Amino acid sequence: MRRADRLFQIVQYLRGGRLTTAARLAETLEVSERTIYRDIADLQASGVPIDGEAGVGYVMRNGYDLPPLMFTRDEIVALVAGARLIRAWGGAAMARAAEEALVKIESVLPDAERARANQVEIHAIAQEMTPQVRLRIDEIEHAVEERRRLALAYIDAEDRTTERTVRPLGLWFWGKVWTLVAWCELRNDFRMFRLDRITRMDNGGEVFRPERGKTLTDFYRTMEERP
Repeated sequence: MRRADRLFQIVQYLRGGRLTTAARLAETLEVSERTIYRDIADLQASGVPIDGEAGVGYVMRNGYDLPPLMFTRDEIVALVAGARLIRAWGGAAMARAAEEALVKIESVLPDAERARANQVEIHAIAQEMTPQVRLRIDEIEHAVEERRRLALAYIDAEDRTTERTVRPLGLWFWGKVWTLVAWCELRNDFRMFRLDRITRMDNGGEVFRPERGKTLTDFYRTMEERP
């Protein structure tokens, strides 16, 4: 890791009023404690408001910030690859936002980092994605955020169509297929619905409140408990 990247990471770990020891920073950044002490002294000398001492820990006072686009090479690769994946496989609004984010990231990066971003050869092509599925992703994402019930017409694995009223909890992506995680009021249980099997969806349902046993956290717990 470049020293400039390490200094940036130290500031990130200390920001927000979190007391952090030099030993923990050294372990996280894979350097010696002596290196951390020297880096913190240099940061303090440059005006970064870090308080603390050796053996006790360090904390940065609130109100200090760094330019948000000082990315390492691996972070640039992750951001560019992630935005390209969302552009290919996300909803319509997500895809537009990913494209705009790529433009913004490239426009503010220093020349060296911009060159790195342009050299990321990770791409995604989603021939299976249809405009209908993209719009459905956006509609479901809004329904999850607003906690609004959805009325679905759904074709199951046995090619039977059923009418469901569900509480949308989240969206899962399985590589080529998006699924809706929901509490199904017909089955009175959690269900996962493939978006490409939803033939009709009404997102104007009533708002619901989280109930014990019917939340996404509860769904995760049931998944962990399965043999």
